[in-house]
Amino acid sequence: MLRGYLQQAAATLSSRGPDDSGLFFDEKGGVGLGHTRLAVIDLSEKARQPMASDDGKVWISYNGQVYNFKQLREDLSNKGHSFRSNSDTEVVLKSYLEWGIDGFEKFFGMFALAIWDGRKGELILARDRIGIKPLYYSYNGGNLIFASELKALMAFKSFRRDIDPEAIPLFLHYQYIPAPRTIFKDTYKLAPGQCLRFNGRELSVETFSELPNMGGQPQPLQNYAIDERADELDELLTTVISDHMVSDVPLGALLSGGIDSSLVVAFMQKVSTLPIRTFTMGFEDKGYNEAIWASKVAEHLGTDHTELYVTAKEALAVIPRLPEIFDEPFADSSAIPTFMICRLARSQVKVALSGDGGDEQFSGYVRYWSTRAMAHFFGRLPESLRKAFPLFLRAVPPQVVERLYLSVRDLLPQRFRVANFPDKWQKLINQMENTEVQELYRMTINLWSEKEVRELTGKAVEKGGFEQAFAETQGWPIINRLMRIDQRSYLPDAMMTKADRAGMAAGLEVRVPLLDTRIVSFSSSLPEELKYRGGAGKYLLKKLLSRYMPPGLFQRPKMGFGVPLERWFRGELKDLLLDYLSPGRLKKEGLFDHELVEEKIKEHLSGKVNNHYRLWAILMWEMWRERWLG
Repeated sequence: MLRGYLQQAAATLSSRGPDDSGLFFDEKGGVGLGHTRLAVIDLSEKARQPMASDDGKVWISYNGQVYNFKQLREDLSNKGHSFRSNSDTEVVLKSYLEWGIDGFEKFFGMFALAIWDGRKGELILARDRIGIKPLYYSYNGGNLIFASELKALMAFKSFRRDIDPEAIPLFLHYQYIPAPRTIFKDTYKLAPGQCLRFNGRELSVETFSELPNMGGQPQPLQNYAIDERADELDELLTTVISDHMVSDVPLGALLSGGIDSSLVVAFMQKVSTLPIRTFTMGFEDKGYNEAIWASKVAEHLGTDHTELYVTAKEALAVIPRLPEIFDEPFADSSAIPTFMICRLARSQVKVALSGDGGDEQFSGYVRYWSTRAMAHFFGRLPESLRKAFPLFLRAVPPQVVERLYLSVRDLLPQRFRVANFPDKWQKLINQMENTEVQELYRMTINLWSEKEVRELTGKAVEKGGFEQAFAETQGWPIINRLMRIDQRSYLPDAMMTKADRAGMAAGLEVRVPLLDTRIVSFSSSLPEELKYRGGAGKYLLKKLLSRYMPPGLFQRPKMGFGVPLERWFRGELKDLLLDYLSPGRLKKEGLFDHELVEEKIKEHLSGKVNNHYRLWAILMWEMWRERWLG
């Protein structure tokens, strides 16, 4: 019985591992492991998984890549271990045999792994400290099942698809369901840097690796120190990028033309003897098209560049696939172009490096700077003014505010150039009486506010990791504090979820060198002014990148990687929106206040307010529910 379910579960993950598959069973221990393989390092049969220790007593199923595996292999060889393959999987297994779970902290890379230690009768699960690779598990006091994606858990007959009612408000508020929760009861995400042990009777979870501390107060910085840190980062990135380029299959890079991806590609080209293959996507809508800049970067660096311009019709065709790709409700609409560029890259390569992670380490998001500015400004205002301003500003029609903003946007400091300004403006008005950094930052990142979620669902947004991270960073410099909040939540639960699912759905391994442990440790040691300086972020990254290309190629406002949802909902997606969010459907389901949803739709269609992000979240819920709950 177990064998049949395990085979079905593994089959649901075939896109993650289209090259091979394998199963292991220990009937006595009541344990089974299934694996689907994307062959990247050592393509031979010797690297098949699940993989056994030499004595056949310890087995591993492992997803990811450990970039320092060659050095670890040498260390293990010196300790007497021999190797049958050239894979990093065998190095991970023998690191456990030598050091136990302490060996996990030695890994520079991304991983989610399961080890069955038949000597101890113990199953061990572990996930990398950033959360680049996913790991889900379900446990209700009896059986433990786990997988890289929820769809594999749903293949087991014993798995109950009971919705966790507290997860829906969290999803609407954040656009994803924060770890350790999932959409289902008794089902969890293993948090980054955690290890789970299960002996058949007792289950325990422990942390094996913490993120570096960034709480030190800023120190005076001399100009010579800036150059020294740039030199240090130059040398470090050269090593890290070289490690990330180890592959036995064709490899390339996803190039948007922004600072992070341009930096990664510049260093790839630096260490390569051949032109690097780079990929970018262009859109007809100029407001969402960075392909022109990516092309200029590629030309300057001398890469073998491929760009694909897609129509709205082609992008819209991806939407019905999203509930299958993201088998948990997920409302980041940039998943559409992310999947499309991964699919483009997969037509030529099997591995692609990405620039993800630079924003969360080097202060790349405008919301970091604007939150700090708001906290400082509102904190200085007398209470009477903080209460009077919102009354005055609410009287100004949103269309007037938007036209005024667009007329002066290019004249403003970069920290005040934001996307979806009308929505941000309304949130700002609602928060003017608040000087709490936590609530000001919540305003910049939430889709439906806590008040709106309560009105929409009748439930409050449960407190959790977001609030805990703020409590743990009390007293830190504001920008470092906000970056750590994102590193603990938004980065693993949204950004890495998007990159992993989009890449794996296309059969592409996406590597993120800027999230290598060595880079994270380095960035955490930097003073704040090497991240945010002169009214803009990523100061040190820009200084380093200027060594490899003219600043004019990358010194521009951040565009992001999105799609014109606000326009699509008034045009091409209008019928889909009205169908899935119809009053009849929502009344029958009984989860949402259908009148409030109808009001938000009318506001958006009239052009009075842009509610596209809020409506997209509900649309993604409804499409997910239809696919997985019937």
